Amino acid sequence: MKDIDAYKVMVELNINKEVKDAAVRPADTLLHVLREGLGLTGAKPGCLNGDCGACTVLVDGQPMKSCIMLAVEAAGKQVTTIEGLTDAPIQRAFIEHGAFQCGYCTPGFIMNCHALIQTHPHASDEIIQDWLQSNICRCTGYQEIKEAVLSILRPG
Repeated sequence: MKDIDAYKVMVELNINKEVKDAAVRPADTLLHVLREGLGLTGAKPGCLNGDCGACTVLVDGQPMKSCIMLAVEAAGKQVTTIEGLTDAPIQRAFIEHGAFQCGYCTPGFIMNCHALIQTHPHASDEIIQDWLQSNICRCTGYQEIKEAVLSILRPG
């Protein structure tokens, strides 16, 4: 029988502005390492093939579906999870606009919407719609999520 640890490599990850060493197999996804290796369970497993967005994190400020990114690919990059997103306006906006129901997709949507607001502060309705399509919510119908984003982009 082979020792599974012999197949692991040490990777230095910058997660939520903290350097973490993680022993990973070359095929481990970032989602797996975040949840199982580092105890950061905000990113959720959904489809596990990059379609639903429940696992969205920010990698160097850009939304990334962590279920399709290898953990070794994150070495040398700044990874931000929902746990590391503190006091972002979009979090309050989600609460104020009731932009969640069951909450399973909410962390992924918040990460995606935060990146949208940061990269497109004057986003058109079409850009907002495009960004929202990269995440799936089966509960809200997206209107409240869009209203939360708009409340930040076009206050008042």
